[in-house]
Amino acid sequence: MLQRLGALRGGLGVLAVRRACLFSVRSNSNTNQNVEYKPIKKVMVANRGEIAIRVFRACHELGIRTVAVYSEQDRGQLHRQKADESYMIGKGLPPVAAYLHIPDIIRVAKENGIDAIHPGYGFLSERSDFAQACHDAGVRFIGPAPEVVRKMGDKVEARALAIQAGVPVVPGTDAPITSLKEAEEFAKTYGFPIIFKAAYGGGGRGMRVVREYEELEENYNRAYSEALTAFGNGALFVEKFIEKPRHIEVQILGDKYGNVVHLYERDCSIQRRHQKVVEIAPAALLDPHLRDRLTADSVTLAKQVGYENAGTVEFLVDKHGKHYFIEVNSRLQVEHTVTEEITDVDIVHAQIRVCEGRSLPELGLKQDKIRINGCAIQCRVTTEDPARGFQPDTGRLEVFRSGEGMGIRLDSASAFQGAVVSPHYDSLLVKVISSGQDLPSAAAKMSRALTEFRIRGVKTNIPFLQNVLANDQFLYSTVDTQFIDENQNLLNLKPAQNRAQKLLHYLGYVMVNGPTTPIPVKAKPSSIDPAIPTVPLGEPPQGLRDVLLKEGPEGFAKAVRAHPGLLLMDTTFRDAHQSLLATRVRTHDLKKIAPFVSHNFNNLYSLEDWGGATFDVAMRFLYECPWRRLQELRALVPNVPFQMLLRGANAVGYTNYPDNAVFKFCEVAKENGMDIFRVFDSLNYLPNMILGMEAAGAAGGVVEAAISYTGDVSDPMRQKYSLDYYLGLAEELVKAGTHVLCIKDMAGLLKPEASRQLIGALRDRFPEVPIHVHTHDTAGAGVAAMLACAEAGADVVDVAVDSMSGMTSQPSMGAVVACTNGTKLDTGISLDKVYDYSEYWEVARGLYAPFDCTATMKSGNADVYENEIPGGQYTNLHFQAHSMGLGNKFKAVKKAYAEANKLLGDIIKVTPSSKIVGDLAQFMVQNNLTRAADVEERAEELSFPLSVVEYLQGAIGIPHGGFPEPLRTRVLKNLPRIEGRPGATLPPLDFDALEADLKAKWGDDITAEDVMSAAMYPKVFQEYKEFTSQYGPVECLNTRLFLDGPKIAEEIEVELERGKTLHIKALALGDLNKIGQRGVFFELNGQLRTVLVKDTLAMKEMKFHPKALKDVRGQVGAPMPGKVVEVKVKEGQKVEKGQPLCVLSAMKMETVVNSPATGTVSKIYVNTDSTLEGDDLILEINED
Repeated sequence: MLQRLGALRGGLGVLAVRRACLFSVRSNSNTNQNVEYKPIKKVMVANRGEIAIRVFRACHELGIRTVAVYSEQDRGQLHRQKADESYMIGKGLPPVAAYLHIPDIIRVAKENGIDAIHPGYGFLSERSDFAQACHDAGVRFIGPAPEVVRKMGDKVEARALAIQAGVPVVPGTDAPITSLKEAEEFAKTYGFPIIFKAAYGGGGRGMRVVREYEELEENYNRAYSEALTAFGNGALFVEKFIEKPRHIEVQILGDKYGNVVHLYERDCSIQRRHQKVVEIAPAALLDPHLRDRLTADSVTLAKQVGYENAGTVEFLVDKHGKHYFIEVNSRLQVEHTVTEEITDVDIVHAQIRVCEGRSLPELGLKQDKIRINGCAIQCRVTTEDPARGFQPDTGRLEVFRSGEGMGIRLDSASAFQGAVVSPHYDSLLVKVISSGQDLPSAAAKMSRALTEFRIRGVKTNIPFLQNVLANDQFLYSTVDTQFIDENQNLLNLKPAQNRAQKLLHYLGYVMVNGPTTPIPVKAKPSSIDPAIPTVPLGEPPQGLRDVLLKEGPEGFAKAVRAHPGLLLMDTTFRDAHQSLLATRVRTHDLKKIAPFVSHNFNNLYSLEDWGGATFDVAMRFLYECPWRRLQELRALVPNVPFQMLLRGANAVGYTNYPDNAVFKFCEVAKENGMDIFRVFDSLNYLPNMILGMEAAGAAGGVVEAAISYTGDVSDPMRQKYSLDYYLGLAEELVKAGTHVLCIKDMAGLLKPEASRQLIGALRDRFPEVPIHVHTHDTAGAGVAAMLACAEAGADVVDVAVDSMSGMTSQPSMGAVVACTNGTKLDTGISLDKVYDYSEYWEVARGLYAPFDCTATMKSGNADVYENEIPGGQYTNLHFQAHSMGLGNKFKAVKKAYAEANKLLGDIIKVTPSSKIVGDLAQFMVQNNLTRAADVEERAEELSFPLSVVEYLQGAIGIPHGGFPEPLRTRVLKNLPRIEGRPGATLPPLDFDALEADLKAKWGDDITAEDVMSAAMYPKVFQEYKEFTSQYGPVECLNTRLFLDGPKIAEEIEVELERGKTLHIKALALGDLNKIGQRGVFFELNGQLRTVLVKDTLAMKEMKFHPKALKDVRGQVGAPMPGKVVEVKVKEGQKVEKGQPLCVLSAMKMETVVNSPATGTVSKIYVNTDSTLEGDDLILEINED
């Protein structure tokens, strides 16, 4: 069989050479005939996009009228508007088929008096039947004669002509193959690798490299399908694949008189999937003798076939400098531009003039007059995403701004703001051509121009192109066709910030759908921004932080103990707004008042501004980086110590972490400016506290061990948490090395008498240790209690500025300052400055009206002495009860809380133990369980909240007095129990692996702080990154805009960074479109911008194709927009990892979607011809 196939090929080869010889004779004889000059008055371009516009421009320059044709899908394309006339073709046909419909194109030409048709490139440009149809209709074809197009388009015959002309060729088939078996025979004869090529077209379509037998069938099918789609004929031929060649092509021009010239060569070696990405003219570091051979062979071949008009002879050059002919493109090339730039020859002008009958000498095109002048580079800017394997992207160009200037040429068509990039055609957006005296200078101009581009709405390959232009091999050496594959660093992309457009998307979303953060109260933020009190110029006065930096934690503790008068810690920056405003105060408003605090409250003990709930809420609801808050506040307040809340072994989370994670967290916090670590445990469980203390101490911070207070030491009837209990615990903490001892009264239970007893006893026992007292003012006795603590020997008490104090917050700063003024406890703080400080927060608080507890809670309540609900939780429970319409039952909730606490054994209640009590209380209310005894009796049959079960297992430690029995046994039954410190058995966290994973997902800009955020809150951090990647730096917006968006016609300023301010004006909201979106119109820096926003309420009533969820394993989504060409599996079918599932086609390129895992196909959501958007769900797999 193989011998017969070889003989057949041999016969075909001889026949092809004979036909070529005959044709050569006929062609040469034609050059002797008289050629009549016939001016062209009207030209149609049978193409679309930038090449159509390129030809129109040449025609306008020559005084020729222009005609465009367009498909139904191209009605809005710019090329039809650039022509003098335009007509639709291929009505009812698919997008590509319209431009391949020869009868319709000829009809339009005849009906409208067309003299000549320019085919452009692609589509019908290399179809001899189209050239013949033009000839038959009496319309000139601006290109070679039909027979030449046929010869050159048939790569087998072109190859035979090259052999006859003495031009070396690559081993390959002598005729197009029509079956897989023929491909197998060729591979057996010549071995792998081989390459399939479309027999009737180029441009990388239908081109596939096969390196092993197992890949042969799939690649043959894909190449055949692509060729059929792109050129209307799926015929292929096969060649031996030459490894790592340079791809050099020579531009030729011929006329009707037998004259042929070359315009030198172009280097097109930088390719992806056999499609050129960057082209250079002339080829860098090309041996002059090789250049001579390439150009001479090209001219010889062209003359032999009687070639007229423009064409390109393409070669591969191996590493030894040997060249091989591969094909002739009998048309204008995409990259003709670089040749024009270095030769000053307008190739399209020449094409038209040659078609009219002018000779090359008449046009001044003689070989000895054509010279190379400098260097030119062309970059094809495409809507492809390099980060996703160059998958085509589609959508609307929300922003388009090009790079221009000296040495830059732009050829484009669909690149303008508002243009829609469809999946139907090529992904080319604009061709950028730069010129310079040499390659480095041309590359510098190109890089600068690409940097100036602003394209928003679709992904582009610009970051990749910039990496290519900066590559030393590209600039100073030679590259081959494997350049991209061998330089994977080219794919280390620096993403565009795109901050302005992202912020417009955010503002548009809020205008259409309302706030992105949950709103507990239906109230609008105030429209009044707070006035910032005057801040003196210069550096702020020294404070206790200067002592800390100079003398260390021990020296700091001594200074605190020796300080005359009472020191205050201001909680306004953290716990106050956590208690009153649901922890929602943003860095934006903290930063504005921070310099005033630094200059006027330098004698504060500390500023509590970080840790606790603020850490996760910043990311979860405010979409801010908590670390950036710490960094920015530290820069603004360099003189006052910062204090954070550290939940012992739980760090700033609600769960147990490996020990090394807690140590690393404290280390990073200290590096970012944290000073004092107030370490507590929600059960006062000593092992958990000791770990947190050791971590804070190892980081170099001030260790402030905090004993959580509950009960009432002044009540002799309540002895579980007696004075001896607190003194014994304090003894252990002082032994463990705490620098400061703290009483953390999270529910505000300390009465004045209890304060005197407890603090007095602690002061007597530990005369050298500073004592700090934290409380809440829920009952209204906070000021009295704190004054009693101070009189009993406390060095520091907590306060909040007046307008942020009271109720579930801390006692009033102004009240404590006024009450101690002129006494031995004088704070040294100016009341006038307190008033200014309070006025700022009184107005700022109005911005947070949707979160203000006073919307439902009008005062504190002394019943806290009974229910012992911590301040922040009291506010949250009050909100929840009212939001659920149970405001009248809040009393019952509080009563249930007290019962739940007794049921659990009367435990310390602070996050997370307080949440456990709250969960059990709500469970009791929902199930009408009013008494603790009822719950205990039915414990074995009830389904308790998970938090309660985990607590009883020992997940957060061991409570004072042990777990309640028999409740614990009845609830847990056979569930496992944790003995000892819960986190002690956890394996160390691999920070290097976590960092590598985050960088793989989010890029190299991931910081040590990001790694810690992900370690503490993996899911929250991921959602935060997803949000900011979509909506940008929303922390730059003022709070009203963040929550409510701008009003129509409102003008706003947004400072992105120093020296970069956006001027934004909201113009209008558009109507709902058919896919559930509304256009939101803005003016940004004086230019119109539009964003499309999904109307979430409207979309609930509309049906859409489901999306693949990233977090759901087994869901396979479309990697790009496109049409389903083939579904290769069925429901219920077993599939292996990597097995092809379906084939998508977009922009004339087919992509195989492979299985991400081994399993069974459970459901298929698409059919053949389904049109998909990116991430649309294709199918689901149940993994094995």
